[in-house]
Amino acid sequence: MTITRNKIVLWLFAIIWTILFARLYYLSIKSNYYYEELARANTEKAYYIKPARGEIMDANGKLLAMNQIGFSVSIAPHLDMEGKEFKSVVNQLIRTFPDLDREMIFKVYKKENSHYNHNFIKVVNFIQYDKMISAYPRLSLNENLLVETENKRFYPYSNYASHVIGYIGKTNDKENKKDKIAQIIGKIGKSGIESYYNAFLQGEPGSIVSKVTATNEEIEILRRIHPKENQNIVLNLDVELQKMIHERFGKDAGAAVVMKPTGEILAAVSTPSYDPNLFVSGISQKDWSLLQNNFDHPFTNKFLYGTYPPGSTIKMGMALAMNEAVPGILDTLEHCPGAIKVGKRGQVFRDWKSSGHGIVDLRKAIKESVDVYFYKKSLVTGVDKIAPALKKTGLGCSSGVDMHGESVGIIPDTQWKKKRFNQPWYPGETVNTSIGQGYMLVTPLQVARYTSLIATSSLPTPLFAKKLGNKSIKPEQQYIQYNPKYLSQIRAGMYDVCNSPGGTAVTVFGNSVPVAVAGKTGTSQVVGISRSEKVRMKEEEMEYYHRSHAWITTYAPYEKPEVIVTVLVEHGGHGGSAAGPIAADIYRWLYAHGYFAKSVGVAMGAPAKSISQKNSVINTNPSAN
Repeated sequence: MTITRNKIVLWLFAIIWTILFARLYYLSIKSNYYYEELARANTEKAYYIKPARGEIMDANGKLLAMNQIGFSVSIAPHLDMEGKEFKSVVNQLIRTFPDLDREMIFKVYKKENSHYNHNFIKVVNFIQYDKMISAYPRLSLNENLLVETENKRFYPYSNYASHVIGYIGKTNDKENKKDKIAQIIGKIGKSGIESYYNAFLQGEPGSIVSKVTATNEEIEILRRIHPKENQNIVLNLDVELQKMIHERFGKDAGAAVVMKPTGEILAAVSTPSYDPNLFVSGISQKDWSLLQNNFDHPFTNKFLYGTYPPGSTIKMGMALAMNEAVPGILDTLEHCPGAIKVGKRGQVFRDWKSSGHGIVDLRKAIKESVDVYFYKKSLVTGVDKIAPALKKTGLGCSSGVDMHGESVGIIPDTQWKKKRFNQPWYPGETVNTSIGQGYMLVTPLQVARYTSLIATSSLPTPLFAKKLGNKSIKPEQQYIQYNPKYLSQIRAGMYDVCNSPGGTAVTVFGNSVPVAVAGKTGTSQVVGISRSEKVRMKEEEMEYYHRSHAWITTYAPYEKPEVIVTVLVEHGGHGGSAAGPIAADIYRWLYAHGYFAKSVGVAMGAPAKSISQKNSVINTNPSAN
């Protein structure tokens, strides 16, 4: 029994001493690391240095987004807000800058002031350089005021490039969770280039670690890391071209895209526009209401987000899609009597020219924009074969442009309608689709890209940015092979549109533009026209918001394309008369500013005046389609 008791006592002693040693190890060694970190936190203070945001320039080095130099004003901490000293400081600020908000200064100071805050409290975020410079000597004499240099985002071209450049604004909770650097900086790109390249433009913050006293007073700087900043972007944009186009639109709403066939965007205009400077410090409710309540939607980026029926600008792509669906179909000539009847009920679908166009080949169908030509061929091919071939041209899909939120539009087919409306597809809808009406929707940027494909057989990825810092960026291109015979006829038809008698834009271009332009006009209906209406009301007789949108999409020079110009005028009526003159002025400006060789207009040759119709079949019976 005695031996057993001794063993129990020894085991108890062993357990107790083991626990004591374990506890001693934890307190003296392991927890030492924790208390060291805690002590360090109590003696060291770290804070970030915000980087200067990179600037944005056009292709010629003109600043489109810059950091405006100004000053912030801070007040010393621990002042009695009811005392004479604090009120004297505030009164001096109000006398010097009458626009300052006294109540806001009190509110900010009260929120930030505490016994543990030994830093000056910023009560005015930004005062312009020219307003501060004369007042600085007086303010600097006041020991309770601290005036420091400050940067503020500024857009010198205001509304001329706002939809391209975008703007920055204060971060919200969602943005702070997603981007920790933006949370530190407090500002983030909200739209346009400012948003798409935000991670590059904002850089990376630096930091300072300093030793502080028990009351948080800084006594020594221990470590300093400089911020990664001033990461600039150069765009392909020519802001003077951008400005000219914007002013040329005047009061008209719409969009224009000027692009090289390789994808570099020289100008992208959406009108009306807005001043991005309103958003930098927070837009007022009054200004926001004015933007939101404007029926012409100045805040909407129409070249990227705006979707419209393409009207007759679709006809070049439609012809290529039809031939891909039914090879050789473009060799068949069509007779246009001015209208056709479709379906068992004999629905009438009229051509824009009530007297008809007679015998029509592909070139003439493009030149004179013959609706019946496309009506008939669409009934042969069917929408389900047309739709996928059209998407290959860049319509109804993302272009890959370096900007967020691009609309993809709609290239409809039977499955799309079934899914969207749970309804069957009708032959009359195929006819409407063949001339870019009905459910079909595209963006101006898509039309410009697709026009580049027609002109060069290459589908580019549109690109705004030219250089990120010292790194150059080149757009990608996708070569798409089409039958060169039909492409040649389509291009000749587009040349005729702008240069030959009977062309839908010949009165605008003709010999008045110093380069040979090829193009296609289009009119897209906003409201349906009753089929019982035999004489259509003129566009100018309709209410403004019921008028059709006016399109023109072009390229030049004809034989060696260097520039694509696409213009949309909302409710403009006819493409030739509303959008055409704007496009013509763009070409004149481009020529005057050296975008084309001076001899290009003289050297440009016209295509052959006629296309051989040998071995062609003439189809005069729409029911056969």
